[in-house]
Amino acid sequence: MMGRGCDSAMTGPGHLLSRNRHLVFMRWTRYELTMKRRMKTITLIYFNAGGGHRAAALALEDVMRQQQRPWKVRLVNLTEVLDPKDAFRKLTGFAPEDLYNKRLARGWTLGLAQELKLLQAMIRLSHTTLVRKLQQFWLQTEPDLVVSLIPNFNRALYESVTSTLPGVPFVTVLTDMADHPPHFWIEPGQQQHLVCGTPRAVEQARAAGYALENISLTTGMILRPSFYEHRERPQGVQRADACQALGLDPNRPIGLVLFGGQGSMQMVSMARALRKVQLILMCGHNQVLADTLKTLNRSAPSAVVGFTSNVAQYMGLADFLVGKPGPGSISEALHMGLPVITCKNAWTMPQERYNADWLAQQGVGLVLSSMRQLPAAVARLLADLPRYQDRVRQLDNRAVYELPEIFADLMLAAAAPTGTPTGTGSSAMGETTAAERAAGKASAL
Repeated sequence: MMGRGCDSAMTGPGHLLSRNRHLVFMRWTRYELTMKRRMKTITLIYFNAGGGHRAAALALEDVMRQQQRPWKVRLVNLTEVLDPKDAFRKLTGFAPEDLYNKRLARGWTLGLAQELKLLQAMIRLSHTTLVRKLQQFWLQTEPDLVVSLIPNFNRALYESVTSTLPGVPFVTVLTDMADHPPHFWIEPGQQQHLVCGTPRAVEQARAAGYALENISLTTGMILRPSFYEHRERPQGVQRADACQALGLDPNRPIGLVLFGGQGSMQMVSMARALRKVQLILMCGHNQVLADTLKTLNRSAPSAVVGFTSNVAQYMGLADFLVGKPGPGSISEALHMGLPVITCKNAWTMPQERYNADWLAQQGVGLVLSSMRQLPAAVARLLADLPRYQDRVRQLDNRAVYELPEIFADLMLAAAAPTGTPTGTGSSAMGETTAAERAAGKASAL
């Protein structure tokens, strides 16, 4: 009787469930070992319009290298894929993004909303050709994960990846705080993953029909690792020496003026308007701007800085930022503890207008309708600076470190054998994955 009882226990439902769990665990363990042995390839798609997309790609590449991820990371300029013989430059004398960047440098942003609609119409007309060229590229390179860091082309990218490399995940990482529909970042009806940096972007993704398991919410925009390495602001003698090296008084407030990597000629009128305020004027690649600023006769000292990779160190000396509501410059300043003064009006690029709204909602800066209000705004900010700084300190942006975890989960899920746990659900050990945690945050909004 005891023997039959033992046989029954060994063959009953409880034993079968335990045995099945053991088999799933063993299959999953073998799969994870296989994943570790095989080097995975991640392709990061960017272009040079504005500079922020390339900066995001470089930041992710840097972090994944620092984390010693077992991946080969390939940065791909979409312009070079679509025009490998550089025919556009040969015909016109400049690259497609050069005209856009020159307009930013001169501050000629009025009318960009209408031009965006024209660009999107041209992309739709050339959709078949774009998909065909991209398909050829994927066949040659065979990535394990494709990450888009650019707007406007995500329909063509998605269709080319899914038609050529079935099962390979396609991810769009929004480098803007929100979408500017239609057909900018979020394309309805695509079975892909979206990474959003704000709750507003998550709401837009849900409205476009994306399921929560296909959305990840990070804690902000992508920042270069150097902004984490230099987040501790210099104090005492160290700060005094750094300020004096720039000709600035460490005992007086310092503003930093930044308009992206191309600068803007608007900075000349700002420097004049703030003639009694110490300024660090970041000109980027705009040498004409830098030369003009150096000739200004101002009451307060100023430091004119050309293109540099050490923006974080200059921010570490400043008390506040003045600039356009670009997602990169706003996020960098806030991460470095600087409240922001920006402007939202007809000249503001359409995809950046929500950024100004977000800034005001968070209480971490001031949004003006005209830069004529700038002197009064600076006075108002400085009069209440500790309160603004306290609000800024409540933010904690770790997005660039969160993204590799999301990528790992997606590749794990894509390669997992049928019947094993996936990267967007619970792991084999009952723990929540990075993608699920992010989706959980999104569902709570």
